[in-house]
Amino acid sequence: MKEYKSPLSERYPSKEMKYIFSPEKKFTTWRKLWIALAESEKELGLDITDEQIAELKAHVDDINYDVAKEREAIVRHDVMSHVYAYGVQCPKAKGIIHLGATSCYVGDNTDLILMHEALTLVRKKLINAIAQLSEFAAKYKDLPTLGFTHFQAAQPTTVGKRATLWINDLVMDLTDVDHILGDLKLLGSKGTTGTQATFLELFEGDYAKVKQLDGLIAKKMGYEACYPVSGQTYSRKVDSRVLNVLSGIAQSAHKFSNDVRLLQHLKEVEEPFEKNQIGSSAMAYKRNPMRSERMASLADYVISDALNPAIVASTQWFERTLDDSANKRLSVPEAFLAVDGILELYINITAGLVVYPKVIEQRLMSELPFMATEMILMDAVKAGGDRQELHERIRVHSMAAGKRVKEEGAANDLIERIAADPAFGMSKEQLDAIMDPKNFIGCAAMQTQDYLDEVVAPILKANEESLGMTAAINV
Repeated sequence: MKEYKSPLSERYPSKEMKYIFSPEKKFTTWRKLWIALAESEKELGLDITDEQIAELKAHVDDINYDVAKEREAIVRHDVMSHVYAYGVQCPKAKGIIHLGATSCYVGDNTDLILMHEALTLVRKKLINAIAQLSEFAAKYKDLPTLGFTHFQAAQPTTVGKRATLWINDLVMDLTDVDHILGDLKLLGSKGTTGTQATFLELFEGDYAKVKQLDGLIAKKMGYEACYPVSGQTYSRKVDSRVLNVLSGIAQSAHKFSNDVRLLQHLKEVEEPFEKNQIGSSAMAYKRNPMRSERMASLADYVISDALNPAIVASTQWFERTLDDSANKRLSVPEAFLAVDGILELYINITAGLVVYPKVIEQRLMSELPFMATEMILMDAVKAGGDRQELHERIRVHSMAAGKRVKEEGAANDLIERIAADPAFGMSKEQLDAIMDPKNFIGCAAMQTQDYLDEVVAPILKANEESLGMTAAINV
């Protein structure tokens, strides 16, 4: 309790995402990469024995952290301290660990592997958020609600159609995630400045074997290929591309959280609120939308964090500088941890959204008379009325009804005023029939069903094995 601990370790992300960026995952991946390197070098003719490789494999998981930590205090080099610690456990293989490689062989390849695994987890959670929202959209596709432009009353839509806007943002994010996942490669074994000079020396000038080495390592680590060219490191634009995708997810989630908070203010839709949850320390009656607010807060962090790798990528020097290292250690894992927390919240919120149809109807009907005037005008003209005269009478009645609502706080009586005006020749019953909200939602319900059938359903069908996730918030 006397040392700083990151909220991104304790409050927001899942155990699965925290493990991906844990020391254990990092250092066991280093050891797997050293094994892949040794095996590949052996297959290409270097003097490495099966016994040495077996010894390396026997100690992948039982890392002697105390030895590595003690060594790092002396040499001030994390990779070399772990090479030393591995060698202590593997005396027969000691001389061939890290053979021909630079620190970036394990550091950069591991970073790429961890980002790939983390993006895969993000992808799974995106799909589940899409699935949850699609159920919501299907359930409420026909429920009319007041639409807003500029947060001013506008043409009605449906609750389900509004949800498709949230879904579509996530679908675009999923497309971006898939693109990046499909394009991620390993660094491979590129050497000090990316020329593979050390490996060319090891293989006595045989360039074909140097090229094969990258392919063998990639295959052993579960990848199809390595980046064809690099300096000592993979291009830091890779980190920037990845965090831009995470920023996109944060943007989508922020927009969703904004809408939920506004709807909760209007008492039309609420995020989940648990039986014993406290909304305010002072105002006991309050039901604050804390999940959506937390989502927005984390989203702000991710969006701003995406600037870090952009700056790093743009300021690298030639084949390698080290002013990226400390920044990468913070910005990349924390962006993933925050997005994981965001998606946990997204799944949690959408699983328990509460809709209040009566409040939605009441607000819609208070505004609908103004929106119905165009249809009323057309029907009255069809019945023989003068279009210009009726337009003016509607304008006068609308101003009077609006004044009554705004200045007196009274109900909107526009329909009653029109029914009482003989110029329109329309009964209250006729006007009430026009006032059916479903007359004003256009294609919203059909658009919603088409979108769910044509866009969402194929995504969910192709990813059935990823569905079924639940999310419980930690605090």
